[in-house]
Amino acid sequence: MPKGLVVIDKERCKGCGLCVSVCPFGVLTITRELNRFGYNVAGVSAPEKCTGCAMCAQMCPDAAIEVYREAKVKEGV
Repeated sequence: MPKGLVVIDKERCKGCGLCVSVCPFGVLTITRELNRFGYNVAGVSAPEKCTGCAMCAQMCPDAAIEVYREAKVKEGV
């Protein structure tokens, strides 16, 4: 299974929870951490489950999420 990395810009996050609700693997959660605007921000609670599908980034209305996928390396090249 591919491995992904979710990066959340906490200052852009409004804690709406759309990313949490759309993640098929339960990678994200709304944390108790507040940003400078007083919003509880999204955070990664299970990074080992992330496949890099980027559904969270697509759903985020504030473009606060970036998703990176681990590159596959061909062996024997």
